Amino acid sequence: MAAPIRALHYPLQEDPGGQRLRRESDYESYVVQLIKQVLLTSPGERVHRPEFGAGVRQLVFRALGPATATMAETLVYKALNDSLSALIRVDEVSVQISDARLDITVTYTLYARMEQRHLNLEVVV
Repeated sequence: MAAPIRALHYPLQEDPGGQRLRRESDYESYVVQLIKQVLLTSPGERVHRPEFGAGVRQLVFRALGPATATMAETLVYKALNDSLSALIRVDEVSVQISDARLDITVTYTLYARMEQRHLNLEVVV
């Protein structure tokens, strides 16, 4: 059995008693939170880590087409490999475009359990 993790829940929340910040105890939920942070953070948004993030929210303001989908796949793949390569192996990134929305599917393998997982994320204007 995997050892329990000690991490803060994202987004930050108080525990039910209101005395401390809520902790995340499920490893898979913790990794999903990290992936979402990487995807939804724009490069330059974090002061001490200006290269952190994929910046996919900015892509919805571009002309949405096949070139934008390919660029989004590349940005997501690179950002996840740069930031989370110690925790996951990115197997596949797929981006579909519809109206003013990006549907991102990330297939990854958790190194701790060597299990493949999928994350679907919808980015809307």
